[in-house]
Amino acid sequence: MNLWAQKSIFYHIYPLGFCGAPLKNDFTVPAVPRLDKIHPWIDHLLEMGINAMYLGPVFESSTHGYDTADYYQVDRRLGDRETLAYLTGLLHKNGIRVILDAVFNHVGRDFWAFRDVQANLQASPYADWFYGLQFGPSSPYHDPFNYEGWSGHYNLVKLNHQNQAVKDHLFKAVENWVENYEIDGLRLDAADAMDLGFLSELGSFCHNLKSDFWLMGEVVYGDYRRWANPTTLDSVTNYECYKGLYSSHNDKNYFEIAYSLNREFGKTGMYQGVPLYTFADNHDVDRVASSLKHREHLYPLYTLLFTMPGVPSIYYGSEFGIEGKKTNGSDLPLRPEIDLSKVKCISHSADLNSVIGKLARIRLNTEALCRGDYQQLFVGAEQFAFFRQTPRQQCIVIVNSS
Repeated sequence: MNLWAQKSIFYHIYPLGFCGAPLKNDFTVPAVPRLDKIHPWIDHLLEMGINAMYLGPVFESSTHGYDTADYYQVDRRLGDRETLAYLTGLLHKNGIRVILDAVFNHVGRDFWAFRDVQANLQASPYADWFYGLQFGPSSPYHDPFNYEGWSGHYNLVKLNHQNQAVKDHLFKAVENWVENYEIDGLRLDAADAMDLGFLSELGSFCHNLKSDFWLMGEVVYGDYRRWANPTTLDSVTNYECYKGLYSSHNDKNYFEIAYSLNREFGKTGMYQGVPLYTFADNHDVDRVASSLKHREHLYPLYTLLFTMPGVPSIYYGSEFGIEGKKTNGSDLPLRPEIDLSKVKCISHSADLNSVIGKLARIRLNTEALCRGDYQQLFVGAEQFAFFRQTPRQQCIVIVNSS
């Protein structure tokens, strides 16, 4: 178990949006060091008590970053290898660990090996790199072959993790990232859609590279223990509590989040000792300020986020109470470019950032909140209390949303 993660507070940045990158990559223009826009935020992160960053897709892709074209090149819309190396070095100098998005379930149609299959068909040495690829039937893009796209999205080509060459290519990419950027871990995109055997091999490889390397998987549904266990991943996303955090406030029903916390971490809880990744929002879901019926509930909600079991994360800009909802199926409103000086001035919840900073310091200085046991004390419609303890410390948390 990686103890550093249990003592971490993450800040999640989706860099293509945050840095104001063009929506499409034409693969011809010179690299533009837009990642440098993160530098002025480091003091702000330190003031908030942030000591870890989850940096979304940064490698060469066609559009949104999750359609990789090359795992070994930084997306030219964000910069180059030197740009990323300087950023990760700067974060490390300020005591902030870094995990990167590893999009290993699928690639984009501009991925170099897929392009080779398009050009050389059956003669391509990469035809077996892609899951379910068959010559004969046409794809929805009118290729003279068909293949499996992730969740029915044919612009996202599913990789064949049974192919040793594919595994070698991905593992070598991770080794490259550790050597060049000294990263501390990975967030595995679509982990719940990947072969568990592959994830186990990846886990062994990464932990051999760095014993305290942290692997966190994106898992939306299911028994989290399938992925988060001693032989596979260190953690997964806690989507169950993500939903309960806002809906318990909207429905005046703390019984919902209390039920989840008991089920997960109580005396007979399923996930005792598993540092699940906890969050109020991210790049795929509506901003929490838009999900809540009453903005005042941001305060008890973040109090719960920082005191419940797990590894808390703040999605960039949400500490200022900014809003954002999916519009016509587009995620762009969730992933805006943000200027720090401007967002401070237009904040709809002027002291929320300060409150989050106080909560972060309380958590980091309270052992019982970082890794203590969980016990429910009281639950009502709008009041909730629980107990966290280690052998050396005890802590009571009480929230009132009425």
